[in-house]
Amino acid sequence: MTNQESCDRSFCRLTRRSLLQSTAVLLSVPFVAESTGVWAQEKLAGAGEVVVFSWGGTFTDGVRRNVYEPFTRATGIKVVDVVADLAEPQVKAMHEASRVDWDIAYIAPMNYPEMHQAGMFVPIDYSLWDKESLDGTPEHTRVKDAVAIASSAMVLAYDQRGFPKGGPQNWTDFWDIKKFPGPRGLFASTGKYNIQLALAAAGVAHKDIWPLTDDKLDRAFAKLNEIKPHISKWWSAGGEAPQLLISREYAMSSIYDGRAVAAIRQGAPIKFTWDGALLGYDYAAILKGGPNTVNAQKLIAFLNRAQIAAGWTQGTGYPGPNTHQLEYLPSDLTSQVSVNPENAAKCILEDTAWLVAKRPNGKTNADHIQERWLAWRAG
Repeated sequence: MTNQESCDRSFCRLTRRSLLQSTAVLLSVPFVAESTGVWAQEKLAGAGEVVVFSWGGTFTDGVRRNVYEPFTRATGIKVVDVVADLAEPQVKAMHEASRVDWDIAYIAPMNYPEMHQAGMFVPIDYSLWDKESLDGTPEHTRVKDAVAIASSAMVLAYDQRGFPKGGPQNWTDFWDIKKFPGPRGLFASTGKYNIQLALAAAGVAHKDIWPLTDDKLDRAFAKLNEIKPHISKWWSAGGEAPQLLISREYAMSSIYDGRAVAAIRQGAPIKFTWDGALLGYDYAAILKGGPNTVNAQKLIAFLNRAQIAAGWTQGTGYPGPNTHQLEYLPSDLTSQVSVNPENAAKCILEDTAWLVAKRPNGKTNADHIQERWLAWRAG
């Protein structure tokens, strides 16, 4: 796995666990309706166990309370979670050894195509899903052998104290130093995010940003040259952006949506906008050769039911894709999550297939743009 792949989708997998842990405990736990439990008892009842990968900490604690424990009560199937920072290396090793000990793993989209082509996953049994789950889950988030499990986004946030009459509302505003003065922050490690933001600031329509062709890269780096002198610090750890906004070392910054929501719910004087947010997903996949495939299918079906999806969102801070969960989320949270269609419509969705495609020199497009980014940062 390349460095680009290891820092993908979860925006930087090296800080993924701390990112998730920081938000999960701030969100309340919903009550699971009797109708959901009855449906699961009738459709998903079984025995034995299912072994599921997790990132650990308060993320896993939230999933246990909101998903696993209700699932076990309703179906009689025990959930055993195994914790690691990354699932992909272990899944590949188990596949190569023909000894698969897990049933479900969470996979970054950048790694999915290779693992899919290698036959590491089994098709999702969508016949187990109820109509509500299918209707509420956009087709692009459920593929043949994987389902979006959690979304996260890079959004624009600003310090309300610095802009009492209203702060920047999009990336064009972020680049407008005269109208919105003050020190800025952007993500340091992975260039594709800032490249997209620069193109949005340059006036490229969200639908036209991908693919990141060489002419678009030239345009993006020219735009980045404009803002570079005003970046007071390139943040890399997820907790830096909200903290630097709170301490007023940033007037505005890109920030993970989960971090922004967590800070706001703790009373931080921060606001953020969804216009031009960079949205991505982690997938859940059922592993071929796993010991409890039937039970794994049942857990995936249970997890994507609207009320359970709302529990996942409240327990982890990162929503699954079922839009019907909005009926079960607290009113102050529905406007702040990416699963809200009004917010999702303003987002830029990554073209992962283009990123993993090979160039004539054998390198992926992802590697190519990351090399250009690192050279630009060093210049």
